[in-house]
Amino acid sequence: MTIVENPTITVTGGIDTHSEFHVAAAVDTNGGVLGVETFDTTTHGYRELVAWLAGFGTIRLVGVEGTGSYGAGVCRHLVGKGIAVVEVDRPNRQARHRAGKTDSIDAIAAARAALTGTATGVPKSRTGKIEAIRVIMVARRSAGDEWISIINQMRHLVFCAPDEIRARFLDLSPIKLARTCATLRPRRSDDDIVRFTTLSTLRELGRRALFVREQKDRLSAEMRPLINEFAPALIEMKGVGYDTAAKLLIAAGDNPHRIRSEAAWAHLCGVAPIPASSGKTQRHRLNRGGNRQANSAIYRIMLTRMANDERTRNYIARRSSDGKTMGEIARMLKRYIAREVYKTLPTTI
Repeated sequence: MTIVENPTITVTGGIDTHSEFHVAAAVDTNGGVLGVETFDTTTHGYRELVAWLAGFGTIRLVGVEGTGSYGAGVCRHLVGKGIAVVEVDRPNRQARHRAGKTDSIDAIAAARAALTGTATGVPKSRTGKIEAIRVIMVARRSAGDEWISIINQMRHLVFCAPDEIRARFLDLSPIKLARTCATLRPRRSDDDIVRFTTLSTLRELGRRALFVREQKDRLSAEMRPLINEFAPALIEMKGVGYDTAAKLLIAAGDNPHRIRSEAAWAHLCGVAPIPASSGKTQRHRLNRGGNRQANSAIYRIMLTRMANDERTRNYIARRSSDGKTMGEIARMLKRYIAREVYKTLPTTI
């Protein structure tokens, strides 16, 4: 059926994203469904999607699920066409339980969430240096995880090995263990096949561990100039290293208008105080939501300052004398650190 564009109608779109196709829905200003259609996750499919929405009228807004994963491509395409996009959370569990679950239902729910203002989050643009840092961090994090996994495997083999091998390698540090094992040259012996296979396996694991470590170092060397250039004030903060700075920058994103205020940044990092009062007890607790990577970065900064910053130790002592628990003090410290970090972010300029 041919759709004739009606410029008098304002259209709000919703997209339920998948790896190979997206399901799009269009609703009018009253939330009435104008149509539901499926499109491929290709540039041609994105063009068809935009043309399909425009066929109903003037596109006001599009709500997209998963703008950081399956929806990243269509989000970039829509923004490139000058169409406003908001990030939509997955549908409410209770509403989904009552109404059922299909891709069409999810797409319509995304459109209505954008229309009613339930969804207001601005997606990351993913077009600048912070996106480059994020890409590096993905590989760097996996390299670090693999290093730990390999070292644990080597320690297990050493612990279960014959006494001679166990005594030789048991107390070595991780890097010395990897370097020592990588240089092994075991000789095959029919009399003790277990000794030979254990040493040869340790050699292969040691070489693999060194390769992963060198790869992580190369990625770190590639990432550090980007952070130094993009956020020099952040890296100069006490307790902030390149790893924590990268996590905080990735949480912020490339587009400066995404974070509306310092309070919004605290909520994004999961450090905004949550009321937990009851009766005569008036208190706040730690936030369990938000971006957990950014939250862990702020937590690491807090631990570093607790160990090495005299000002932080004095603050803890003063609050402890006021009757505050360590959990409450940690909540306040994380909130203060988030405020300090926000002032150094390039997105605030």
